[in-house]
Amino acid sequence: MQIILMEKVVNLGGLGDVVRVKDGYARNFLIPTGKARRATAANLAEFEKRRVELEKAQADALVAAQAQATKLEGLAVKIARKAGVDGRLFGSVSNFDIAEALHAQGHPIERSSIRLPDGPLKAVGEFPLVVQLHTDVLATISVTVVGEQ
Repeated sequence: MQIILMEKVVNLGGLGDVVRVKDGYARNFLIPTGKARRATAANLAEFEKRRVELEKAQADALVAAQAQATKLEGLAVKIARKAGVDGRLFGSVSNFDIAEALHAQGHPIERSSIRLPDGPLKAVGEFPLVVQLHTDVLATISVTVVGEQ
């Protein structure tokens, strides 16, 4: 299916690109989330009318994400969980727990933007994590999981 990208999509293209993707990817994800539209003549004409407005909105979002990344860069978050004597947690620390701790410190972040490459944290220690605020903006934070008795 041919689609017009309404914003930058990782590994696919940038704003205004006309790309071919699988039908299910377009129908089930890109079009419902507003990231793309079908590449019809009417949609192409409408996109060209709104191109400047969309580019400005995307640039504003990028600037806002960069400002938030400067605030988050190097931030340390401390989370206490019950742990055994060997340092393993009873349970785990997920991106929901990290987002909640960041929100308590005054940094509202969506949990979907917190990257946990090895899955939930299941041990006591310090873990560097990446927060993806925008497709082009990444911030590194440090999460320290401490054991409580």
